Parts: sequence; structure tokens; C-alpha cells
Amino acid sequence: MEIPEARVPVLLVHGIRASATMWRFQEHKLRAAGYPVLAIDLPGHGQRMNEPFTVSAALAAIDAGVEALGGRVLLVGLSLGGYYAVAYAARHPDRVAGLVAAGCSAVPKGPLLEGYRLLARSIHRLPDRGLWLHETMARRLLPAAGARDVLAGGAALDVMDAGLRATSTLTPLTSLAAYPGPIWLVNGALDHFRLNERRFLAACRNGEVVVVPGATHLSSLAQPERFTAILLRVAEQVWRAD
Repeated sequence: MEIPEARVPVLLVHGIRASATMWRFQEHKLRAAGYPVLAIDLPGHGQRMNEPFTVSAALAAIDAGVEALGGRVLLVGLSLGGYYAVAYAARHPDRVAGLVAAGCSAVPKGPLLEGYRLLARSIHRLPDRGLWLHETMARRLLPAAGARDVLAGGAALDVMDAGLRATSTLTPLTSLAAYPGPIWLVNGALDHFRLNERRFLAACRNGEVVVVPGATHLSSLAQPERFTAILLRVAEQVWRAD
């Protein structure tokens, strides 16, 4: 009897304030297609809510996930997770068979980031630290299933300023240029984080931009079927080529 060839493992890294639960739809579909898959919590999020968020701790969390999947993965990150996936791939190219950087095609510096930090600090001063606003926006802007998934792991309300401050020290354009493997920049058509998309693509040695029609920033939750179809296509390409 012929033994099926093992498919490339997929590691999923979530966005800020979210957790591993935001990937439930993708986890189910990838496993059904035969891919080993793991969604991790970054420090300060989900099961690790009480841990401080730092660059080194975030990269260590990704490295632990890679190790758990056998040491070489298709690495997928969205928003905050995308920036750290890019940084990890540059530092450990031998451990990343392919990279999907979603919702993170904007340089994390300057007025955009500082405005975001100012808004986050203002929201954090509310009596509930912004919990009602966080939950209400998720339910209004996402499909019901997506809202349930992103809220299931809890809201990391205290991580915003530390997470944004740490991310401002990253250099994603340099990191993209340093990673020699295939890169897919996956962005929602309506995502404001597409601001520097052309610069990000130009930095890649082997890159492709993929736009998710009708999707906003959290494209995996806003358009889960379309986003997952992209992931399955990418995973097969990486598996066949690796």
C-alpha cells in the first residue's frame, strides 16, 4: 500500500487583541484537506494573557509553534501576527517553507502607528478598558461566526500599547528582502493596511500580492471562505515545491 506523502504543516499567528481562536474556520478546513495545523497564542493574548508582550517573546512563541509542527512550516500571520511572521522568516529561513503575510503591508511607523497608539490609549482609559467597544465592533463588522471565533479567546485589552510599541521596532521591508522563500502578501480589498503594498511587494525576492474581494482588515474573519481558498492554494504550492 502506498503511504501518502506528508503535507506541509501550517502555523497560524493571530492579530492584536485576538487569539488562536480567530483561526478556527481555517484550522478546520486545512485539517480536512490533510494539512497538520497549529494556531498559537502570542504573549499577552489568549491563554497567555498575563505575559508581557515583547519582540523576543513573540518570536519565541512562533519558534515553539514551528518546533511543535516538526521544524519547518508554511507560516501564516495576520496583522500583528503578520509582522512577526515576516520577522521570524527573515531570522529563520530554513524553518519557513513559505510565508503568508496578511493585513500587514504598511510600514509600522510614523503617523499611522502613532495615531493608532493614541486611540488605543484613549480607549484603554474607559471604565471597562474598551471591552464593550471591542465586542460591539466585532459583532457589527464581522459575520456572526467570525465574531464568535475572534471573541472566544477573550479580548487582550492591556496589550495594545506594548504590542504597538514593540512592533514599531520591526523592519518588515528589510525582513522581506532577507527571506529567500516564496511570499504571499494577502490583503483585504478594503484594508487600510495596504498603504505600502507596492513597496512590500518590491522588497520580496519571490513575492505575490493576493487581494481578498470584499474583505476588510481582518480578511480571514470577514471573508473566511475566500481567505481559506487562498490558503489552500498556497499550501498546495508550497507542499509540491518543498
